[in-house]
Amino acid sequence: MKDKALLKEVVFHMLFVYPAIFHHENDTYWVEFPDLSGCFSYGTDISDALKAAQEALGAYLITLLEEGKEIAAPSDIVSYHAEDGFVSLVSCDLDQYKNTKAVKKTLTIPSWLNDRAVSMGINFSQVLQEALLAKLMK
Repeated sequence: MKDKALLKEVVFHMLFVYPAIFHHENDTYWVEFPDLSGCFSYGTDISDALKAAQEALGAYLITLLEEGKEIAAPSDIVSYHAEDGFVSLVSCDLDQYKNTKAVKKTLTIPSWLNDRAVSMGINFSQVLQEALLAKLMK
């Protein structure tokens, strides 16, 4: 599935982009993410609503990741329409939310594999992180 492949690629950078519906009501905006059940926010104006939407998206997604739950792939924005506002993409970089404390891990690999990777300048930590994230997103 194309959306799932895209989601796996994006998670390595911890940047997520989802369509959001901004509803204008009583001089304020409330925001819903149709792909993410229960993810809402609001703001006093468009700028405030967008900032709150990014924060809500981040908190929602990091909670799913921490609880080991599946993250829904974002839908195509053209699937949504708003009678009382507008539809926009909202992005969130989860790097600011995750615990970035590094932990040391010792591993064993064949000597030939180590030599080849070192000669190519491969960053072992980065490869391990990417592989672990890919495995977690299955």
